[in-house]
Amino acid sequence: MSKTSNKQRTIAKKVTLQGVGLHTGENVTMSFLPADENHGFAFKRIDLEGEPIIEADANYVVNTQRGTNLEKNGVKIHTSEHVLAALVGLDIDNVLIELDAPEPPIMDGSSKFFVEALEEAGIVEQEQEREEYVVKDVVSYKDETTGSEITIIPADEYQVTTMVDFGTKVLGTQNATLEKMSDFKEQISDSRTFSFLHELEMLLENGLIKGGDLNNAIVYVDKEISESTMKKLEKAFNKEKLSVKPNGILDNLTLHHPNEAARHKLLDVIGDLALAGTRIRGKVIANKPGHFVNTQFAKKLSKIIKIEKRNKVPSYDLNQEPLMDVNEIMARLPHRPPFLLVDKILELSDTHVVGVKNVTMNEPFFVGHFPGAPVMPGVLQVEAMAQTGGILVLSTVPDPENYLTFFMKIDKVKFKQQVVPGDTLIFKCDLISPIRRGICHMQAYAYANGKLVSEAELMAQIVKTKNTDS
Repeated sequence: MSKTSNKQRTIAKKVTLQGVGLHTGENVTMSFLPADENHGFAFKRIDLEGEPIIEADANYVVNTQRGTNLEKNGVKIHTSEHVLAALVGLDIDNVLIELDAPEPPIMDGSSKFFVEALEEAGIVEQEQEREEYVVKDVVSYKDETTGSEITIIPADEYQVTTMVDFGTKVLGTQNATLEKMSDFKEQISDSRTFSFLHELEMLLENGLIKGGDLNNAIVYVDKEISESTMKKLEKAFNKEKLSVKPNGILDNLTLHHPNEAARHKLLDVIGDLALAGTRIRGKVIANKPGHFVNTQFAKKLSKIIKIEKRNKVPSYDLNQEPLMDVNEIMARLPHRPPFLLVDKILELSDTHVVGVKNVTMNEPFFVGHFPGAPVMPGVLQVEAMAQTGGILVLSTVPDPENYLTFFMKIDKVKFKQQVVPGDTLIFKCDLISPIRRGICHMQAYAYANGKLVSEAELMAQIVKTKNTDS
């Protein structure tokens, strides 16, 4: 993971669109709302009891038939990709998308109207910096059944290339490339979804594309149309007369770009990869992309990003003047040697704390804990993380020397590496939720030698001592 100098961005005000869902055929009102830092993208179903929220997360993908469909706790969002592509394409990080139906409006089958609405709302910079996944190694995913493949390679910025080949004369082979995300609006956003005639017949027979008409989908005619089929299509699209243009497209749509199909596939890739949950810096090369391969690749990226984020050791200057030395720590904590397990505090804010312990052979626990191969007990690593967190929670009271800190819960403890004499342990504790009534819920990590050695979720409570003279 890498922190860039770019700040996170959201929109300035609420903006609303209305339309119909392509596949459900339901009328829908959709609103984009500003969201807090680190919120990301999420959909909110305001038509359902409790107004449930579904985060834009690849792990919630349940179906990729004719679109990327999400489901969480039985609540569904259909065809999420065009909306998400608009958000990424405009370099936005945090937005809540409210819907009163399960599917966003299809509009003209592109992201154009979403881009216009978001620009109308105004884009504002937030305080926190954006977190970005910087690609250092080649990552690939291939669908052996279809031959579809997506690869990402290192690059200076987020770039996407799509190559499509449907094996039909009417469409042929097409390529599209987006070199800079800032060009998304002009080059990609107005590229509309498309379908082949043979797919269209199947979709109509299966009750899909209920909201379709010839203004929001390009139809490529890849086979002869019988008179009976044409009449079915005229009825489905509520048209008196349909025809096939010389370029093989049904009715009177004019292409926005000669390679509009490839550009729309590129739009879909951007929208689907938004489900990885983190902004990407790298070049995506997608050969015959589709929603299934896109979202499988997004899931793979999401796992890699989470592992890298978890294992990434924060960088601290251990030679800097500490915020607190051991004497100042003892003025706050009731612990004393040999059970004081924090030597220095490097950082302290309202939401996090960073502490350090130098592990030496003189530690009393090494006398009996594998004398021939001394290893710091895992339980003491957890205790050390808790003492570091104690500094954070005690910083919320004016007289910390008059309080004791007690564990309420220890959860999700993992030990990754051994800690031995000579190691310097760095502890980082971040609040999971605000401190209330002296109860502190933290995510704690311990690092040594450039690696994550242990982690745990800790819940503790501070209690005022009866004897405040001690």
